[in-house]
Amino acid sequence: MVDTFFSVIDPPHTMCRMSEQRTITSVAVIGCGTMGAGIAAASAAAGCRVLMLDLTPEAVERGLSLVEPDDRHLIDTGTIDADLAKIAEYDWVCEAIVEDLDVKRDLFRRVETVRRTGSVVSSNTSGIPLRSITEGMPQSLRADIAITHFFNPVKVMKLFELVPGAETTDAVVDAFASFGANELSKGVVHAKDTVNFIGNRIGCYFMLAGLHRAKPYLADGMSQETIDAVLGPLVGLPPTGLYGLIDLIGLDVMDLVGKNLAVNLPDGDAGHAFTSFPDAEQRMLERGQLGRKARDKGGFGRVLKSDDGSKSKETFDLVKELWRAPSAPDLDGVPTELGDVVFHDSPQGRLAWDLFADTLLYAASLVPEIADDIANVDNAIRWGFNWKKGPFEMLDHLGPARVRERLEAEGRVAPSMLAVLAREGGETFYRETADGRAMLMPDGSVQPVPATH
Repeated sequence: MVDTFFSVIDPPHTMCRMSEQRTITSVAVIGCGTMGAGIAAASAAAGCRVLMLDLTPEAVERGLSLVEPDDRHLIDTGTIDADLAKIAEYDWVCEAIVEDLDVKRDLFRRVETVRRTGSVVSSNTSGIPLRSITEGMPQSLRADIAITHFFNPVKVMKLFELVPGAETTDAVVDAFASFGANELSKGVVHAKDTVNFIGNRIGCYFMLAGLHRAKPYLADGMSQETIDAVLGPLVGLPPTGLYGLIDLIGLDVMDLVGKNLAVNLPDGDAGHAFTSFPDAEQRMLERGQLGRKARDKGGFGRVLKSDDGSKSKETFDLVKELWRAPSAPDLDGVPTELGDVVFHDSPQGRLAWDLFADTLLYAASLVPEIADDIANVDNAIRWGFNWKKGPFEMLDHLGPARVRERLEAEGRVAPSMLAVLAREGGETFYRETADGRAMLMPDGSVQPVPATH
């Protein structure tokens, strides 16, 4: 339902929007949790004046503790209720509050009445579509707003997803892209306003689908340690694998992600099959067995500390639903060269095909839905999830023709970008030209890969 809070007439201070180039030299961050404080700290480290606002002084102080002491002279603080008007002094107003659509919309209503003309505005939401946030809002806000999604921890993670709305001006996009790359030293990825954008759309598919796809392998006796080992460096993923990664993120967070996907995924999307947990993981969630954050309760694994200070690790057996001592992964005979396990005739190889290769194929089905080109997808996954190669780079490494042959043997249809590659007669998605590296586009053309930062 269209929100009718605002008049169709824009507030007086925004009637004449500035159209010239925007420059960001100061940042107001609303919400001082882990993400907001991280953005504030990164902006201050870049030499910007920064305003940090939250509901209470205590929340602001907790966030301020993440800012380097040498940068704190650049920080002003306050509360949302008492000091929101201060944002008129800042070039960029960044919202980083709770992931609740109604709460965000209420805040942006208030922001629009006090921010100054020419400022740029963003939400750091990790999955709420921008169109949902701005529906019914003044045109002045819709033109000046984008999603600026950082990955946690902001100080460490390179990925910065930039998501404009249908009415966001080019000047606003350029301002965010320039600031993110040149001042914050982030890798800017241009995404579309679709659920979970690029990184989390693909990365969360891997995790949620993995919980389900692993079940028959567990039932046949494969250990969780083996599953994590197969879905780790063997295919160019971090050593956390599947279960270790979810333990790091938190089963509660993945539950919220699944619920968001269930509501917002397009009809027919393959991810709909995996938006809820298998039974064992659901019971883990219900008893608070969420991962590393749950300490002694653990998640799929845990570390226990004895009275003498020594530590021991345990694995939660998903079949027996009991804690046990860790076991060594079974990789006997499994090829160790990058990606070779995907085509290996073994249970480990079938797992790698059923989940890892399936995630590559899922990514290949999402262009141009989530991004205009494959380079933005590959950069998002490498920078956001620390894959050695992005999905299309990995498909090139495995051999697209070999992947298509396997799909044909299984009676499956190749996803959109693999079909485009076959139709155009190309061997790989990326190729070297006289002018440098080029990539296959969704329309079948070949265009230069933009330089990255």
